[in-house]
Amino acid sequence: MCLKKITSKSYLFSNILSKQDFKNYSKRTLRLIPISSMKLLELTSFLEIIAPLAYQEDYDNSGLIIGNPNMHISGALISLDCTEIIVDEAIEYGFNLIISHHPIVFKGLKKFNGKNYVERVVMKAIKHDIAIYAIHTNFDNTLKGVNKKICDKLGLKNCSILKPKDGALKKLVTFCPVADAETVRQAMFNAGAGEIGNYSECSYNADGFGTFKAGDGTHPHVGEIDKRHHESEVRIETIYPTIIERKLITSLVEAHPYEEVAFDLYPISNLYCQAGSGMIGNLETDWDELEFLNQVKEKLNAKVIRHTGLRGKKIRRVAVCGGAGSFLLANAINAGADIFISSDFKYHEFFDAEGKLIIADVGHFESEQFTQELLLEIIREKFRNFALRLTVQNTNPINYLI
Repeated sequence: MCLKKITSKSYLFSNILSKQDFKNYSKRTLRLIPISSMKLLELTSFLEIIAPLAYQEDYDNSGLIIGNPNMHISGALISLDCTEIIVDEAIEYGFNLIISHHPIVFKGLKKFNGKNYVERVVMKAIKHDIAIYAIHTNFDNTLKGVNKKICDKLGLKNCSILKPKDGALKKLVTFCPVADAETVRQAMFNAGAGEIGNYSECSYNADGFGTFKAGDGTHPHVGEIDKRHHESEVRIETIYPTIIERKLITSLVEAHPYEEVAFDLYPISNLYCQAGSGMIGNLETDWDELEFLNQVKEKLNAKVIRHTGLRGKKIRRVAVCGGAGSFLLANAINAGADIFISSDFKYHEFFDAEGKLIIADVGHFESEQFTQELLLEIIREKFRNFALRLTVQNTNPINYLI
């Protein structure tokens, strides 16, 4: 990608041409794209639809770390980490937003003296009015996030979440007149309720009757003031992910004919298979163990792979987890994986494989490096005229002597 520093004219040069561009321009001509400016909130709201903040782990600090949501952004630099050289790069190209996978701040800062790189990054970003946004474990835990990108790089098919999220689903029960049941059901389905696996618009319905007495000052849809009313109603039950709760209730209330809408919310223990940690999939054909390890090394640009002993068996089922994934080893074994590709395994954790699969530790940076590429693809698809740039800096703090 050939980018020029953004000036007050707000233009971006790029030599990446789409098929349509080739039809409209000479192959030798660089296209001149007017850069759109927007509020930071518009971009972060989109990212939080892709990777809801509710999906992040308890220890994490994803989201807007520095910046005013209402500030106008001219361009975004995308990186795995946010270090001083990344802030310098953003300054050089006139971008006032950095989107990183890893948060620069994991815990509270009490002083800003520049004594460590975290304080220096925060100070420099604020001084130059640069916003910093982190999209970390919430992006790891989405169905089309970090781990799906690894699966795609390795050619895995029929991929699914290795450890689905628990506590992410609820059940809503409401009651409405028979004549309005379909309208209410459809409103809830449109809001995102009723999805179970590859099935949608799932609900349970039972006929009954409800009673109520309207008091002074009310405007009942049916019945009379100060008289008990019996109404034939439908009890509607449906399941929904907690992240849509506010939207779902708003849709329910707007579609429901009653002045006061009765509904119940129940926590349930069902696993939510659309979000969670790690991923598992299958290779199209069986692979020799050593041959596949070399393939992993090539596809993930790994300098070295630490792995447990070979088992003398073919590789077909593959589990992956970007970043530190040792906590998923038991899940990978139980899912029938032949190999588990992740990083940051400690010495004694390699023993825990017990010959049931191969642990392949490719390195933290190596397992997550394509996160930047994925973010660029997702944002560019939505905001085609917004200036985006992948960092040219290698932020991997680990070096290898080979």
